[in-house]
Parts: sequence; C-alpha cells; structure tokens
Amino acid sequence: MKTTLLALAFTITAAFGQTADYSKTPKDKPASVTDALEKAIRPYVTQGRRTYPAAKKRFIAGLPAKYIFSVTTKLYDHPHKTFEIVFVGVDSIKNGRVTGWLATHTRAITNYHYRDQVSFPESDVLDWTIVSPDGTEEGNVVGKFIDTWKPR
Repeated sequence: MKTTLLALAFTITAAFGQTADYSKTPKDKPASVTDALEKAIRPYVTQGRRTYPAAKKRFIAGLPAKYIFSVTTKLYDHPHKTFEIVFVGVDSIKNGRVTGWLATHTRAITNYHYRDQVSFPESDVLDWTIVSPDGTEEGNVVGKFIDTWKPR
C-alpha cells in the first residue's frame, strides 16, 4: 500500500503561526495518508467542495476583521510523486484561480515552503476553513473527520 505523508493541518493555528491570536484553535496534527484514508475522506471532500461556493461568496464580500479564510488543496513535489494536503491562506479568488500563501509547514514536499505564494485552479480546492479571532472555525470538514478517524 502506497503511503504518502499528509501534512493536513486540522486547524490552521499551527500553520498560520498565530497561536497568540487564535489560542483556542486545536493544534496541528499531521498524519500519514493511506489508500484507506484517501477513500474515507472522499465524502468529506465532496461536502467541502459542495459548500465552498458559499464560503467563497462570504470571502469575496469581505469577512470581519481578523477572520482568516483558507482552502485545503494538494501540493505535489516534482515530478508529482509525493504530495501533501495543505492549507493556503487566501489572498484572492479570480478567474477560477485561488492565489494565496502556503499556511502549512511542509514535510514531504521540498519545492514549497511556509508562506510561499501559491496559485492553483479552484477545481483543486478540497475543503475550506474560516477561523474567527476567538479560534472557532467553520468548515474544515475533512480535517475534523481525520481528527476522529480510526483506521481499521
């Protein structure tokens, strides 16, 4: 079974490095991805993608001060053999592309680094998260599922 390291931050506290501002957000919990886990998250990715347009609309309309909008996507090391599922802090969404900065400290991929600017098609969005200044979050259905998933 092929295993790839998954650096999926279940919340964005560690990824964004804003523990002082978002102290109530749970800590980052990287996990290894197995075929079983990839299969298990499919319905949650579907849910994240289904609810993304409404979250995007809120982001474009303007979130309250100090709220953070991020999306979850896969970034691949060259030549697409290794990937990590990462958070990207969103700066803009235009013409079907998400542009932002890498909000995850990568482990398995070496061609991306924390806070690098990244841009990718919206079709690559797996999930989304909005974090308020008190650390509460909306979305992140994939991460919340993985946080409780027990492999068989």
